[in-house]
Amino acid sequence: MANLELIINLIIIALLLPTIIYAYKLNKNLKELRQNQKSLAQLVAALNDATFKAENSIPKLKTATEHSSEGLKEVVDNAKELKNDLLFINERADSLADRLENVISTGRTIQPQNIQNSAPDEKDAPINDRAAAELELLKALRAIK
Repeated sequence: MANLELIINLIIIALLLPTIIYAYKLNKNLKELRQNQKSLAQLVAALNDATFKAENSIPKLKTATEHSSEGLKEVVDNAKELKNDLLFINERADSLADRLENVISTGRTIQPQNIQNSAPDEKDAPINDRAAAELELLKALRAIK
């Protein structure tokens, strides 16, 4: 019986040694886990802080965006008005240029005939038409300003 007790004690000792080694390793891993848990808690706290700051920045960013969009809208509206004014000026200038060109071409065709066939008073008619067209052009340009 003494031998049986000795064998059982040796088996228990043999089984306790790996258990002790395993418990030591487990304890070491638990310490690392606790340390990592502290780091994780710090990381979560930093993330919460960053989220809080981001949430507080959103209204400020929204306000800044609204101000910028209002300013940009004003600039775009002014640009549209200027575009319309420029289109109007361009149309008026084209119309006046066409009229002026017609007056000039009429004056050129009439002038050689008038030089040969008419009195000096009739030569002044195309010049007067041209002067009238120039005055009309100047009046239109001043009216646009």
